Amino acid sequence: EVQLVESGGGSVQAGGSLRLSCAASGFNSDNYAIGWFRQAPGKEREGVSCISRSDGSIYVVDSVKGRFTVTSDNAKNTVYLQMNTLKPEDTAVYYCATDLSIPTCMLWRGPDHMDYWGKGTLVTVSS
Repeated sequence: EVQLVESGGGSVQAGGSLRLSCAASGFNSDNYAIGWFRQAPGKEREGVSCISRSDGSIYVVDSVKGRFTVTSDNAKNTVYLQMNTLKPEDTAVYYCATDLSIPTCMLWRGPDHMDYWGKGTLVTVSS
């Protein structure tokens, strides 16, 4: 079974950086994509970024474009979210997830379509 485990969250001041990791296991092939989502207190879960092992496609939502970068280390089956110039509004629990039906970020769908989720890692940005 697919398992996703996030790590790397923490507390930082505005302007700081964090790198989140998502360790993936249990996939039957390289035909998948992993997305990053976040959920702030009192808000709906929203998509942040996606990276596909299948076709190499990448997606980054406009609100974090230029500050967040998604990469992967296929040898380690790990996806990273490098977050720079963090703002208080980036405070949220960050999750990685995968939609087994869509292995590309070109057709990335919302959180309701994800099949597997990690437990999340908390990022707190203070002003």
